[in-house]
Amino acid sequence: MAPVTDAEHENSLHDQQEHPSGGGRRAAGADPVKREQILDGAKRVFMRSSFDAASMNDITREAGVSKGTLYVYFENKEDLFTALIARERNIIVNSVKQSLNGNEPVEEALHAFGVKLVTSITSDYTIRAMRTVLGVIDRMPRLAQRFFTATPENGYTVLKAYFDQQVSAGTLSIEDTETAAKQFLDLAMAGMFKGRLFGMCDSVSDESIEKNVRSAIRVFLAAYGKEAGAK
Repeated sequence: MAPVTDAEHENSLHDQQEHPSGGGRRAAGADPVKREQILDGAKRVFMRSSFDAASMNDITREAGVSKGTLYVYFENKEDLFTALIARERNIIVNSVKQSLNGNEPVEEALHAFGVKLVTSITSDYTIRAMRTVLGVIDRMPRLAQRFFTATPENGYTVLKAYFDQQVSAGTLSIEDTETAAKQFLDLAMAGMFKGRLFGMCDSVSDESIEKNVRSAIRVFLAAYGKEAGAK
């Protein structure tokens, strides 16, 4: 009997996944643990290399999977990068959403939200991802579009929803919550995000983030707080 090649073994595994007959087998590309394993490997590769320099071979080695398995889960490098960004964004969004609950005073909620979001946005990983997209945006505009629309929720949409709730509760006086959400984000990140993105500083200190966010809250509540609305 001829020995089974790696390719034949891989195809056999794929057939088992696609045509489960019991035993807990999953459909092809449906194992969440394997998907996370690939994304973790891809993240390490993209942190070391640019989008162009990173190869699918690099990612398979880093993730410890075969190329056949990789392509069961992701169509190409762009698809993989977009999925990675969506996962990381969901982690950030789920974290900051917990800060914006109706049980805390607005000032405390905005402080927790602002510190978490600015810390995440100015992190090494987020900055590298942004630079990666900017580096290929002229010849790969679709990648940029997918990058910014990878998930329906982001820091801005979460904050806007919170402002809508607070306006209904009478704790904030805002006519346009969409604009107000953008304004708060710009105030909280003032000078920090662009400084990191364009290499004017290697990092942002916790003290600087704290100072920025507290200043943003003072300015924001002076314009939109309940007392401001009563004037």
